[in-house]
Amino acid sequence: MPSTDASANAGTVPVTDLCTAASPGARECRIAPATGAGADSEDTLDLHLPDELVALFAEGAAAAGERKPGTTGTATPPSLLATGEDLLDRVADWGPISTPAGALHLVPVRIERDLSIISRWMNDPAVAAFWGLEGPRNAIEEHLRSQLSGDGRSVPCLGMLDGTPMSYWEIYRADLDPLARYYAARPHDTGVHLLIGAVGDRGCGLGGTLLRAVVDLMLDKRPACARIVAEPDIRNTPSVAAFLSAGFRFSVEVDLPTKRAALMVRDRSLRHLL
Repeated sequence: MPSTDASANAGTVPVTDLCTAASPGARECRIAPATGAGADSEDTLDLHLPDELVALFAEGAAAAGERKPGTTGTATPPSLLATGEDLLDRVADWGPISTPAGALHLVPVRIERDLSIISRWMNDPAVAAFWGLEGPRNAIEEHLRSQLSGDGRSVPCLGMLDGTPMSYWEIYRADLDPLARYYAARPHDTGVHLLIGAVGDRGCGLGGTLLRAVVDLMLDKRPACARIVAEPDIRNTPSVAAFLSAGFRFSVEVDLPTKRAALMVRDRSLRHLL
């Protein structure tokens, strides 16, 4: 995952950034600008950590040299990750979805095919200000490979709108992510990060439109997931506005290691009301 925000460090959570980056083939925006939305500053989250996250913390402690009583110091991997369970319900099989802007398909990243365009987007100053992944391709490649070669708790995808690559997405298990240390995570909480790559798609409500469609898809494909979360930088007002327009509610401000974030939540139970 990218860093908790504008800067990206391994092991932290990146901001969900709706800044757009320069991209060849940017299309004329096909939807009207989004209107504003209200925000709810209250939350009623359960104050406990999921068993899966506790197991992951135990694994990390063992890796750092701590031992369990009666062992030789070699940790047993958490059972969840040892079973080969798909942690995100086969994102690659979700298929295209219809949106007011066209047909959107989240296609898992392939380094050899997608590194060039993702690198170009990440090196746009407007994007770099929040993602912090600007620089040589090998640094961006390392970020992508860390997810592609991991246990499946995060899946980086290219967003294809009517067959044209125009956005970068990360779908991830928020309850198994370092983000869960900073809010009352529930089992199967799922997070989303979005980067709109085409400069022509900026400022016309496209981010909110695509977010709403993708989150509906996530809730359809992940029946165990009760809510979708995101944590944009509180200063990134276009991003926060896009989440509000996509049916998210503002929950609370969270101090993450490299930013102050707005924790945004979209509840399954409120799906047809917001």
